[in-house]
Order: sequence, then C-alpha cells, then structure tokens
Amino acid sequence: MAKSDDNPLGSYLKNRRAKLDPAAFGIPATRRRTPGLRREEVAQRANVSATWYTWLEQGRGGTPSADVLDGIANALALTPVEREHLFLLAQHRPPEVCYQAPEPLSPQLQRVLDALPYSPAIVKTSAWDIVAWNRAAQIMLVDYASIAPEERNVLRLFFSDPCRKKQIPEWESHARAAVAAFRSDTARTGASERASALVEELSRSSPEFAAMWREHDVQTHGEGTKHFRHSNAGLITMDYSAFAVVGRPDLSLIIYTPSTPEDEDRVRSIIEGYI
Repeated sequence: MAKSDDNPLGSYLKNRRAKLDPAAFGIPATRRRTPGLRREEVAQRANVSATWYTWLEQGRGGTPSADVLDGIANALALTPVEREHLFLLAQHRPPEVCYQAPEPLSPQLQRVLDALPYSPAIVKTSAWDIVAWNRAAQIMLVDYASIAPEERNVLRLFFSDPCRKKQIPEWESHARAAVAAFRSDTARTGASERASALVEELSRSSPEFAAMWREHDVQTHGEGTKHFRHSNAGLITMDYSAFAVVGRPDLSLIIYTPSTPEDEDRVRSIIEGYI
C-alpha cells in the first residue's frame, strides 16, 4: 500500500522545480546532477532566503504569506491553475482573484456562445467591460459590434444610452443591482483602479448613477429575470444566469433564456427574421 504524502506542499514544489529547464532562465545546464532548478536558484528568483525555501520544501517553513507565494509562483513559472493549487496547499484557500486586462477570448468559448442561437449571451470582465457576445445578444440586447471597444461597458450603456431606459421597464431596479454588483466585482478582483475613471465619468454625467454609487450597496450578479420591451414583439421576459469562466475568474459568462414558450417563440421570430 502506497504511503500517503504528509508534505504535499513540499512535494509539489520539488516536482515543479524539477520540471523547469535551467536554460530557459539563462542558467547554464552543465554539471547538474538533478534536473530542473536548484533550491537556491528558485529562492533567488522568488527573493527569499535559500534556507527558508529549503525548510518550506521540507515542511518546516510555516505558512508563507500571499506575497511570498506569488514570488514562488513567478519563480517556478506556474500557470494560473498551478498558482491556485500552490495557494490551496500552502494556505488551504485559493488566492485572491486579480484583475486582468481584457484579452482575446478563446475560440472554444466563442463557439459556446455561438452555439446558443436563441439565448443572448455575453462575456464581461470584472470591470463590466463586454469582451464577447453572440448573434442573439447583438439582436436582442445591444449591437455591440457597432460600439467602439472602449465604450462596450454594461454600466456605461445602462446610464449613458437613453434607449436602455425605454427597453427595460424596471430600469431603476436593474440599474441599482448592476451598480451594487459592479462595486463588489471590482473590489473582489482589485479592479477598482481600472474602474475609477468610469465611476468618475458616470458620476458627472448621470445623477442617477452618482446617487446609487453613494449608497455603497454590494451584491452578487448571479441570476434573475429581466423584461425587455421590443419595438415589434412587445414585452419579452428572459431569465439570466452568470457563470465563472474556469481559468479566468475575472470573467463572467451571462446567458439569457426566454422564460416561457411564448417568449421563446417571440425571440426565435425576431432572430430568424433579422437581416
């Protein structure tokens, strides 16, 4: 029977260290008896003492801080998933989510969106910038392709586009919920600095936003129901759910689904008749 690992953190660090190519870090690979980087080389790259790092691998280093773990993760060139695993082993909790500047969406995730012909779907960042959408969202919600990338933000559209108020009967309650969820998301991911310019802009241009922002409400953006007023089809009700994107916790996938068979028929008719 195999013996259980009583030092999983040390084993993980040793394993990751052994898989690194010294040449990739500008370190000569000559006269090395073992593969990978040496402990002192990892310690130097992580800006910690070689003695303490050795203790950490031996299970004697105590609980490292988040800053130290980030240094070790960088030193070992860990992927985001590997970094999260390091934090779970060392601190028994995942690391804090860090805001990332918008990057091109993977083709696989875009295909997921495109596979929902009658369910509007978007992907937004924690700063509520819209980085992807499907055809149904472009037809039923907003023509995102016609908007400059820097203007594709949920809050900006809510408070700067007068058409939104006409389109959403319960505009005020949904706007209030969006502001509260936006505050929560930006604080959770460290995107407050990224969002500060938008907050200042909307506070100047929209008294409604300024008042809602001063309330300091926070909430999650999980699921709910929205009513949309369409110029030809009348009132349409859709349920929405938000999902985290694995590997990119700063991104959310939001999918709208017609609430009733009648709503589905209206949505299908609009999308199929759109040219």
